[in-house]
Amino acid sequence: MRSADLTARARIRDAAIDLFGREGVNRVSVRAIAAQAGVSPALVLHHFDSKEGLRKACDAHLVEVLRGDGGAADLGDTAKLAATLDAPELRRYLARAFLDGSPEASTLFDEMVEVSEGWLGRGTAEGWVHHTEDPHTRAALYVSWLLAPLLLHEHVSRVLGVTDPAETNAALRISRTAVEILTKGVFADETVLSAMDNVRKGRP
Repeated sequence: MRSADLTARARIRDAAIDLFGREGVNRVSVRAIAAQAGVSPALVLHHFDSKEGLRKACDAHLVEVLRGDGGAADLGDTAKLAATLDAPELRRYLARAFLDGSPEASTLFDEMVEVSEGWLGRGTAEGWVHHTEDPHTRAALYVSWLLAPLLLHEHVSRVLGVTDPAETNAALRISRTAVEILTKGVFADETVLSAMDNVRKGRP
């Protein structure tokens, strides 16, 4: 975990991030969180009032880690985002937060899209990103693609033969290949793109 402090509150939050990320909020009890943190269930409730309060504290901590000292400026930068989420517990929790849904997760996704659109726009102006007619849609898909291996972790783990795609080595392998696809492309010509355009033109 990133947190360096060893207070009971921090231990409880870190235990919850780990368990929530692995199993989902609804499948984890306050008692299980307390056991992993080495505290009593009563102390968990003392600090966070309820499991929902604890979940909100976990969301807030994730957002704080992602934004870092420089605000949200690096949320669109694939390499910097991967370096920021250097703990597999945080990567798993991020994926679970989007799957379970919460106002905080929705806000974070919207912010990642907004920042990515700006980051890619700067790249276009500087010449290291291709121009697009629809920068907002591109940014939304870009963020979705970044998150997809985490959201589909069970299937990705199986087909790639890795224990957990959130583990650092697996995450770097996946991210490197994703960036290669985005940099070099997959299709060698416009055959598939032309076919898609023909489908669109044929729609009423």
